[in-house]
Amino acid sequence: MFPHRLAVAGETVVEVTGRVTLTSRAPGGVELTEAELTTIAEPSARPPFDLHRPTVTAGLPSILDNAAYALRHPLLRRRFEVAAASVAGFRRTLDGLGFTEVHTPKLVATATESGANVFALDYFGRPAYLAQSPQLFKQALVGVFERVYEVGPVFRAEPHDTARHLAQYTSLDAELGFIRDHRDVMAVLREVVAGMAAAVAPLAEVPDVPGEIPAVDFLAAQALLAEHTGEDPRGEPDLAPAHERWLSDWARREHGSDFLFVTGYPMAKRPFYTQPSPSTPDRSNSFDLLFRGLELVTGGQRRHRHAEYLAVLGQEAANHADYLAAFAHGLPPHGGFAIGLERWTARLLGLANIREATLFPRDLHRLRP
Repeated sequence: MFPHRLAVAGETVVEVTGRVTLTSRAPGGVELTEAELTTIAEPSARPPFDLHRPTVTAGLPSILDNAAYALRHPLLRRRFEVAAASVAGFRRTLDGLGFTEVHTPKLVATATESGANVFALDYFGRPAYLAQSPQLFKQALVGVFERVYEVGPVFRAEPHDTARHLAQYTSLDAELGFIRDHRDVMAVLREVVAGMAAAVAPLAEVPDVPGEIPAVDFLAAQALLAEHTGEDPRGEPDLAPAHERWLSDWARREHGSDFLFVTGYPMAKRPFYTQPSPSTPDRSNSFDLLFRGLELVTGGQRRHRHAEYLAVLGQEAANHADYLAAFAHGLPPHGGFAIGLERWTARLLGLANIREATLFPRDLHRLRP
């Protein structure tokens, strides 16, 4: 214990040496005696707000503007410890299932995946784009490793200004070959979510992941909504956020689950590489996983035959030559999914805004710090 109170400003970096002594009087069972303190670095600016209080009193804009300082608060730091544990659980589960971790380019020559907008940039005098996802690469790598996953940034130049969207986020992607259909992918995803929850359990309260996550067909989900909400979304190709929230509440009431698969989305709302249902070609072998009222995961079975891609793309096939090359040499039936890490963390911890689960958010308005 120090013999007198030392006048040290908050956030001063210090080195303390001394003798550790066992004592039942100390909160941790030990105290430091014969202590000597050396100042290593002193703050040169006045703090924007206090960090010694139990909660952070600053608003979200101020926290984000001063992230390097604000993140020192235990409550804020803990969110990213939860995110790190989640990634560790994701990796550990897939490693145990025979997956290989890969790292694919984030600079691409063409914007080929789907309708999402892309960030264009100059690449030594040629046009290039920030990758919307590793989707096209991970499909090709199924032909190499059979089962692959990646943890990395993805970029969406979509002008959303909501509490659930970012221009850059961390995507947890997986792709696996030799599947029967999208249900094999859903089974792997269930194991992954359970593994992530187990990894987080020492840090935070986590939901129970059922041995089999309940599932509802897209048309059946719309019928439920029409019957119980006073709205009739039948004929719409997708679910509105309010509908996702209602279906999640329904899953909790009827199945006791915070998770719900919605399957069989219309092909009109799925990317060109999605496998149609053999029995109903206007519907897809795809799914979304809802978690506590929010779409957390999108996935499904992919097309794997070269001739099918040529037929679907038609004259656009020439714009996808690099992508189609993998299929020209044969790929097994395969599928995969992608989890947004920030969405998972925010929903898990009950945060109102996805930016609260993002270290240095990039969105419609924010490019700093």
